[in-house]
Amino acid sequence: MEFNLADLFESVVDAVPDREALVYIDHPGTGAERRLTYSGLDAAANRLAHHLARSGIAPGEHVGLHLYNGVEYLQTVLACLKISAVPVNVNYRYVEDELVHLYRDADLAALVFDAEFTGRVAAALPRTTRLRHLIRVGAAPDGVRGPGIPVVPFAEAEASGPAGRGFGPRSADDRFIIYTGGTTGMPKGVIWRQEDLFFSGMGGGAPTGEPVSRPEELAERAAASGEGLVFFPAAPLMHGTSTLTAFIAFHFGQKVVIHRKYLPEEVLRTVQREKVTSVSLVGDAMLRPLVDALAGPLKDTDCSSLFSVSSSGAILSGTVRDQFGALVPHAVLLNNFGSSESGFNGTATDDTGQDKAFRLRVNSRTTVVDPATLKPVAAGEPGRIAQRGRVPLGYYNDPRKTAETFFEADGARWVLLGDMATVDEDGVVTVLGRGSQCINTGGEKVYPEEVERTLKAHPDVYDALVAGVPDEKWGSRVSAVVQVREGAAAPTLEDIQTHCRARLAGYKIPRGLVIAQRIQRSPSGKADYRWARAVAAEGRG
Repeated sequence: MEFNLADLFESVVDAVPDREALVYIDHPGTGAERRLTYSGLDAAANRLAHHLARSGIAPGEHVGLHLYNGVEYLQTVLACLKISAVPVNVNYRYVEDELVHLYRDADLAALVFDAEFTGRVAAALPRTTRLRHLIRVGAAPDGVRGPGIPVVPFAEAEASGPAGRGFGPRSADDRFIIYTGGTTGMPKGVIWRQEDLFFSGMGGGAPTGEPVSRPEELAERAAASGEGLVFFPAAPLMHGTSTLTAFIAFHFGQKVVIHRKYLPEEVLRTVQREKVTSVSLVGDAMLRPLVDALAGPLKDTDCSSLFSVSSSGAILSGTVRDQFGALVPHAVLLNNFGSSESGFNGTATDDTGQDKAFRLRVNSRTTVVDPATLKPVAAGEPGRIAQRGRVPLGYYNDPRKTAETFFEADGARWVLLGDMATVDEDGVVTVLGRGSQCINTGGEKVYPEEVERTLKAHPDVYDALVAGVPDEKWGSRVSAVVQVREGAAAPTLEDIQTHCRARLAGYKIPRGLVIAQRIQRSPSGKADYRWARAVAAEGRG
């Protein structure tokens, strides 16, 4: 047995077959709910895996998941892993050109998609070359042109395969691809060896403790731990954070709860009903609505079971953290830092405040390096965050970007992240922001994230993004796009500047302000800076 994700999952299934593994809840009011034990989820994944293999999907071929959250999503990931095929996440917000790029760039051989996306799949398919097998979840929609090749209903695909295993050998070298990006350019596929992903992205079976030293130890720990933990990845599974969270729960032999879509009030009702102990989400865009619901219509929700709430992929502002802490004081709020290219890097320090720098205590494999020399920077000097050891192999189909991002030094593999930072004498890392989003105004560098944290501390600001707008004198000027808190008066540019002046250097203060009805973000809460730049440049929301 190796550190292969399918082998590890099956070992836990065999150790705790009757434990509840997965609870799926559809839209409220529909009554749609599914509950599967570990043995039930394993059998469902086996059936689909046999169908894929019999349909000609070979080890190493890529299978796209163009799906909302559902049992079918995790079932398909597991099915791919069982036959050594490679699961590939597809952002369900993508439209035709973006889908064509991803389908082609990822060399998809098969695609599992929700019926709602039939029209988009049909539009993109003629411009792909390798995609030959389609599986549709749900009934074909009326009046929508279908793809030009046969489509197998998911239920039929699942029913066609036996529930037993009987698969070929697997390896720790089997691949897992996570597509990332799309807010600053076309998406890129990050290629992970499964063993490396298990340790860097899933904590090696113990994210807060000692990782397992041998594969068999995972099931031994799961059997010995008992039940009681309930993990709720609230963000879409199409984003790496939620899928990895689900696997972390599986490795503990515990229960995973998922919703089809993110509805804050329903999340709170599920926390109460299912006695959820851990919620994972992404940034203020997901936590703030929970805070509003807890402070308003659902103020009597029983959250006593909740032990922790973690955010990764977007920084939680101090304002929202403080509000949540006042409402659920017993829960630990973890402001984590990581990426598809590195897995987990570290957690924010307790003194990261509402308008202060984002400071991290990082793991021993993370440091800040000079991007020119790739050597660690001196304390206080700016550089880029890098991680060594168990890192991805590179970007799929992109040797140029791979060479820019991944390197070898001192006998170890490294990944150079896009985040600029400094490190102090105690090893605490201060994140400045994404280098690709840095605004150069009159020769001074402004990182949008720092200004956004300050804006979100304004009592009338619900959400904000910051972008650079072309300026004849300064090259670029800082402009803010703001969503106003419900019931509050829209602040003026002068109000915003006065608020920022006590907290930021003068060159960082916004020179432009656009009030938007709603800040556009990805379904997981990540910033859409392309949209922000366009809105800021037009001067209207």
